[in-house]
Amino acid sequence: MTELPIAVIGAGPQGLAAAAHLLERGLEPLVLERGPAAGAAVAEWHDVRTFSPWPELVDAAARRLLARAGWVEPGAGYPTGADWARDYLIPLAAALGPRVRTGTAVTGIARTGGDRSADAGRSATPFEIHTVDADGREGRIAARAVIDAGGTWSGPRPAGASGLPARGERTASASGRIGYRIPAASELGALAGKHVAVIGGGHSASHAVIRLAELAAREPGTRVTWLIRRGTPSGLASADDQLPERGALGRRADATVSSGRVERVARFRTAAFDPGADGRLAVVGEDGRRVGSVDRVIALTGFRPDTSFLGELRIALDPSLEAVAGLAEQIDPNVHSCGTVRASGVTQLTHPEPDFYIVGAKSYGRAPTFLALTGYEQVRSIAAELAGDHEAARRNELVLPESGACGGSGADADATSCCTVPAPASTQFITLGARP
Repeated sequence: MTELPIAVIGAGPQGLAAAAHLLERGLEPLVLERGPAAGAAVAEWHDVRTFSPWPELVDAAARRLLARAGWVEPGAGYPTGADWARDYLIPLAAALGPRVRTGTAVTGIARTGGDRSADAGRSATPFEIHTVDADGREGRIAARAVIDAGGTWSGPRPAGASGLPARGERTASASGRIGYRIPAASELGALAGKHVAVIGGGHSASHAVIRLAELAAREPGTRVTWLIRRGTPSGLASADDQLPERGALGRRADATVSSGRVERVARFRTAAFDPGADGRLAVVGEDGRRVGSVDRVIALTGFRPDTSFLGELRIALDPSLEAVAGLAEQIDPNVHSCGTVRASGVTQLTHPEPDFYIVGAKSYGRAPTFLALTGYEQVRSIAAELAGDHEAARRNELVLPESGACGGSGADADATSCCTVPAPASTQFITLGARP
């Protein structure tokens, strides 16, 4: 077992940081990335900027590894997804060398020779990881431990208010009428003069609305409708937000509505997409309200984790959030509205399956927001645990400031909390949000 590598799923920020910490501890990582390059999912943000500045987006062990390779760390500023991938994640993968294997999708994980129900010798049996490469070739990898840092980017939630696709959503999505990503600047031209409906009330939806409002100001005839489930968007942040760019995003989104360039429809729960004779859509709410003549829908309703390949492992997930069970209580937006985002480590992230961990955004499940520094502390703790340094694993080396953010329960009613402000905010930090 000790001669086998520790498999890390995903060559994103947390996956590569995990590899750097493991290597620094004298352990051999093997990073499996299904994309064509490290940071493939992050790069898909294109020109969307993070809320966190450069110094907060670089892991400490990764910084030390890159310094030995002559890397020059970016200075101040807020990188786009493309910047973060190009200037940090790809160089970090290069520094790790052949330990990063791209074009390799993980299709299943089990204990060698035993399924989920097998007890005998389980903790002393290697993991068996099934993979498939870009050419469809299947592979098998033995590992002594597994760290799943696969993220949630591949699992956008549907527009339907029930959590299932709304009636007509699959057909409209297949025809290109519905998209699930913030439109890049290069894609906005195709929306000029069109009626675009944005569904969602978080940071991504706020960003999309700002971009489309700017398009409407430049291109007469462009119409923007913003459909939110609550009375006000949950993505708007308070003035004392410790992430100032997040606060600025919320205020700008609110200003677009006040300007008249965006129509905001509150308490709208999407039930159906009805095609018209002209090929345009009518978005239908559960209460019967209709927003008609829509050329394009942008559904930004959050993400959910993919656990389909973990069926033969004994994992503990919260039944509502799909977050790691030991972490769920402190991040549940149905419960928390104020306070800090606490650091988490091996204590919160341990599963019934020995030596298996879920980290990063995927550890938060459906909880909407995540801070990169929190993920770096997670992998530092886990690497220490796997190296046998249990004291370091349980030591908290990250102290986060007060969030300055208010939210409320996950209910559709307007939030009321211990620090209510005119523009309710998201409950947790986010690095995947953006500012134009």
